[in-house]
Amino acid sequence: HHLKELEAAGLVSYHREHRGVGAPAFSYRLTAAGESMFPRRYQETLTGLLDQVVQRDGRQAAVALLEAHFAELAHRLKAELAGRSPTERLYALGRVLSDEGYMAEVRAGAGEGILTEHNCAIPAVAERFPELCAAEARFVAQVLGADVERRGHMLSGCSHCEYHVRFGPTQEHA
Repeated sequence: HHLKELEAAGLVSYHREHRGVGAPAFSYRLTAAGESMFPRRYQETLTGLLDQVVQRDGRQAAVALLEAHFAELAHRLKAELAGRSPTERLYALGRVLSDEGYMAEVRAGAGEGILTEHNCAIPAVAERFPELCAAEARFVAQVLGADVERRGHMLSGCSHCEYHVRFGPTQEHA
């Protein structure tokens, strides 16, 4: 009932997802109007700063700054996660991303897993600098020491970003 009211108000939209056998599931997401109800003042500050970097030093300098952020975070996390099993690393990364605002969910199986981000913490930045999304995928692979494939992407219209993670035989024991 509440979702129907939010849809009527233009705050959420939905689509049907077929997930194998059974009835289709409904996937809801906030519309732009719904997103605007959550304070994200930092986006204006960050995009303004990045615009200044672009004006002063060029777009590649701004992209390098964003990539450096992921590189520093990866360096810190790899040290914290050293010696942990692949599954433990995947769950720990999910917690870190949730703390950053990505509402991450992890499902893990033997030698593989799925990392789903239900929220983009910096959508305005990602829209203006889509290179950020590629840097995030490299970050996930580097932290996990795994092969990572992005199969869902919010900037492409999906309701979430989804990474499929495969640990190889040598990675299983890393």
